[in-house]
Amino acid sequence: MIGRFVLAALVAGLAAGFLTGVIQEYRITPLILQAEVYEKAADTKTTTQATAPAEPAEWQPQNGWQRGVSTLTASMIACAGYAGLLAGVSLLTGIEITPRNGLIWGILGFLAVAVAPGAGLSPELPGMPAGDLMLRQIWWTGTILATVIGIYIIAEKRKLPWLAVAVLLIALPHLIGAPQPPTLEASAPAGLAASFVSISIATAAVMWSMIGLFLGLALEKFGNGIYNT
Repeated sequence: MIGRFVLAALVAGLAAGFLTGVIQEYRITPLILQAEVYEKAADTKTTTQATAPAEPAEWQPQNGWQRGVSTLTASMIACAGYAGLLAGVSLLTGIEITPRNGLIWGILGFLAVAVAPGAGLSPELPGMPAGDLMLRQIWWTGTILATVIGIYIIAEKRKLPWLAVAVLLIALPHLIGAPQPPTLEASAPAGLAASFVSISIATAAVMWSMIGLFLGLALEKFGNGIYNT
């Protein structure tokens, strides 16, 4: 049974990841490249001549086909992981993912993993200020968990006290607040950053919608009777 869940999640995630990677290459990567130009220019102004020999730089994919392949690969791996998370939640809760409700599952995943944490930690371009990495990761993970649990309570419980608990769970990370950067100065123009945030959120919405739909179709294809075993 677990094997069929994994197979369905893998197929759905890779398909959604491939399409998402194409969108990222043509809509998001150009904005990142522009931001990197501003970031390098700002670094050049503030960097002094080093007296010690420069350490060899770590390998990074070059702009062009190397970067495109890296983006596509990362997108497919990430989407396969997200599809696996949705399938795991479905398995644990016993709530089926089907072609009819797959889009709803995808939208809920988008709300929990993109919208909720994005309300405090928006997508970042190179050169944008950021708070402490460890604190951001803790807040990001906690926000997703709280939102997922809250959504589950809303879906399963109908009594007012439970709904109040769900609302409190979803709101709690935002009441605490996400870790903020020490400064708001950024090398990239505000308009470029705003475009990046809006396009990133739109791309995430499309990605999660595809994951939900494809996972519903894949589970119907590979998981016949899987919820009854």
